Amino acid sequence: MKHRLLSVAALAALLSAAVSSPAYDQPAVNLGFTSFLDGIPPAGPGLYAAQYVQYYHAGHLPDLPFPGDPELDAVISLTQILVQHPAPVLGGANLGLDLILPAAAFDLDADGTPLTAQDGLGDLLIGPYIQWVIMGQQGPVFAHRIELQTILPTGDYDKTRSINPGANVVSLNPYWAATWFLSPKWTLSGRIHYLWNDENNAPNTPPDAGIADTQAGQAIHANLAAAYEVLEKRLRVGLNGYAFRQLTDSQANGADTQGPKEQVFAIGPGAIWSFNQDNHLFANAYIEFDAQNRPEGQRINLRFVHHF
Repeated sequence: MKHRLLSVAALAALLSAAVSSPAYDQPAVNLGFTSFLDGIPPAGPGLYAAQYVQYYHAGHLPDLPFPGDPELDAVISLTQILVQHPAPVLGGANLGLDLILPAAAFDLDADGTPLTAQDGLGDLLIGPYIQWVIMGQQGPVFAHRIELQTILPTGDYDKTRSINPGANVVSLNPYWAATWFLSPKWTLSGRIHYLWNDENNAPNTPPDAGIADTQAGQAIHANLAAAYEVLEKRLRVGLNGYAFRQLTDSQANGADTQGPKEQVFAIGPGAIWSFNQDNHLFANAYIEFDAQNRPEGQRINLRFVHHF
């Protein structure tokens, strides 16, 4: 039996819905949370605490199979603890561990559609990593990191809700991140993730659809940013963006749904203000475009990083 899967995303959880066809939630992924200087902790090895707050508004929900015009607002919080050991390994690299706990609150204007949402804690992210920094005469020249990030199904999830902070699946989301110091003032940063999701054995689907389990298609997503130092050791400004593209078909009851694959792109301005070497505030704005089976909207992201 052939099924068509229609899913649309809302920042820290995908808003998924369908008429007489399966639907399920993808996990939260990093779309625009990180940007400038992404390939290197801003103050070297040690213990870091970071707090993210992101606001997302989706006024356009393409491919949603309902006659209304629903809108979604989401406020997402990420609390991050990162520790990087100072002892070098493998000829100069450093080992570290990354922990992130999300939380989300949604304001859904369903406009007569059978869409519902719940607030709460998201899924815990755990990522051991290895960090390299190549130094030059005037400081770092190139820095990069590989992190084996795993998303665990610890968040709030209700199969009767269209939007959940948790996704009810284990996901593997490893990435490579890098920052090039093109000159003393110019930097170029980026990261690319691969995303694989396990089966969801309690998907949000119509009761009469006969869907026992679903599995999201594999995907890649990336963040890119370029910055210029306007005030020495204080202010950098630049452009930031992200992209998400599903690569393989999603599945329902073990069979490919053969529906359209999800994608979205975004670009916007950003800045970093460094209070001192140990305290940094990142601000980023994004406008999405060319969305497919996902909402299209705007994001504003704030991130404060403290090095102990």
